[in-house]
Amino acid sequence: MTLRRTFAAALLAGVAAAVTLGLPAQQATATAPSDPPFGSATTVGLHNTYDPAAFSYLAQALDTGTGMIELDVWTDTITKEWKVSHSNPLGNSNNCVNASSPAQLYSGGANKNLESCFDDLRVWLGAHPQSGPLVVKLELKAGFAANRGMGPAELDALIAAHLGAAAFRPADLLARPGGGSYPNLDEAAKAGNWPSRSALAGRVLVDVIPGTLEESNPFDTLHTDVEYARHLRGLAAAGRIGQAQVFPVVHGATAGDPRNAYGDSGIRPWFVVFDGDAAAYVGGIDTGWYDARHYLLVMTDAHNVAPAISATDPTAEQARARTAQLAAAHASVVSSDWRHLPAVQSLVLPRG
Repeated sequence: MTLRRTFAAALLAGVAAAVTLGLPAQQATATAPSDPPFGSATTVGLHNTYDPAAFSYLAQALDTGTGMIELDVWTDTITKEWKVSHSNPLGNSNNCVNASSPAQLYSGGANKNLESCFDDLRVWLGAHPQSGPLVVKLELKAGFAANRGMGPAELDALIAAHLGAAAFRPADLLARPGGGSYPNLDEAAKAGNWPSRSALAGRVLVDVIPGTLEESNPFDTLHTDVEYARHLRGLAAAGRIGQAQVFPVVHGATAGDPRNAYGDSGIRPWFVVFDGDAAAYVGGIDTGWYDARHYLLVMTDAHNVAPAISATDPTAEQARARTAQLAAAHASVVSSDWRHLPAVQSLVLPRG
């Protein structure tokens, strides 16, 4: 048994003991590595964090200590605004308030555009510089609209303007410690080039998945994942990779290397983040393949793994046990809607 697996087994036993004794979650992670690489830890994430029914203010979601938040985004090509809402492509329905100071994070009118959500996030991070790192998952509900001025380049510009240096960019993963850079994200990830968690304190990794409407639209032949990966490849070829702010995601749990489904083999090395249903991943897929290559693996709907538990209000013991189970199954982020369990949202476990 490797040292890593020995340690992981000991930590999972500690989590189980903490659950049994009713100890705070922080005690369950007391023996965790103090500073693991970002790609070697498992954290917990919140689905649809922008929903006012879940949190009155986005900052309240961040206050849980969560490792991931999710924003649903629509490209309103009429007004050229990036709207944040679950189902309204022409309006905002969210808990973002466009704060400019920490005091404004918990007051004021909500239902703002995407840039305001990033402003709230930047202000919150400034007030909590030791927090994170945090994954921000964007679901682009209907995809990009680059032909109408709302494509990958415009999203990059928005994030750069509103997150600034807080964003951990593809170029940051590509940068070799001794100088120079890896040729693509795949090579950088496999080399274990992720910084430590402490080095990424106060910072954000933004990733993007294709949206539900986009994936069901038979007339959309260029999905978000392909479009942004081509964008990355083009920026790298032009020597402008530093402009990119986002990591594209392979969406859907499948066996083997899911990137092989892309007919354009040249974009495959630009994917190192994968996202899919937790129950599918633990149902026979070799998730150790992702961990061995230091790829990030987001497991969604964690509550549906058998035996199913509540999506919103499981007991703390159930949520901790499920998190430990999926950490052992090589998840980077365990995602559900456990809104009322900050001791679980703030868990950091060794991956695998």
